[in-house]
Amino acid sequence: MSIIVGNAYHIPVVALRFFNVFGTRQSLSNPYTGVLAIFASRLLNSNCPLIFEDGLQQRDFVSVYDVVQACRLALEVPQESCQVFNVGSGTSHNILEVLEQLAQLLQCEQIKPAITNNYRAGDIRHCFADITAAQNLLGYRPRVSFEEGLTELAEWLRGQIPEDYAPVAHAELSARGLTL
Repeated sequence: MSIIVGNAYHIPVVALRFFNVFGTRQSLSNPYTGVLAIFASRLLNSNCPLIFEDGLQQRDFVSVYDVVQACRLALEVPQESCQVFNVGSGTSHNILEVLEQLAQLLQCEQIKPAITNNYRAGDIRHCFADITAAQNLLGYRPRVSFEEGLTELAEWLRGQIPEDYAPVAHAELSARGLTL
């Protein structure tokens, strides 16, 4: 919407498209938050994480620190027209491997996922960022690797007591016909 208004009234606008943002202090009890927080909530409550599809779908995970960097750069770089930038790591990870890494860091490897083979309406199979424009025009460079960010997240998670609302969210998706 801001791009449309910017183009119509010749107002420079920068829009940032965030991919799967993760990091410490994110909500663990909100079933609509990112997949890492949902997985953590399930694992920390000794519940098996639910995986839609077959777990081989790919996502781009970006550290909250890199998101902050991108926001700062977008404010500092003069823009003469309306532009949209992808903010991600530029790399993809499959969901099943991400869960395995998180479970290992949380020492919950014994909790196995439930692979539903259901698809959520509107989900796309693979989603990862082409960050070329953000690199070239903003000077954006992801600084936190997925492994570093996941390790920091796991350390923070050890002191958290999340409530697990994933079953409620899953039931709601099913009731509304949003899982296939």
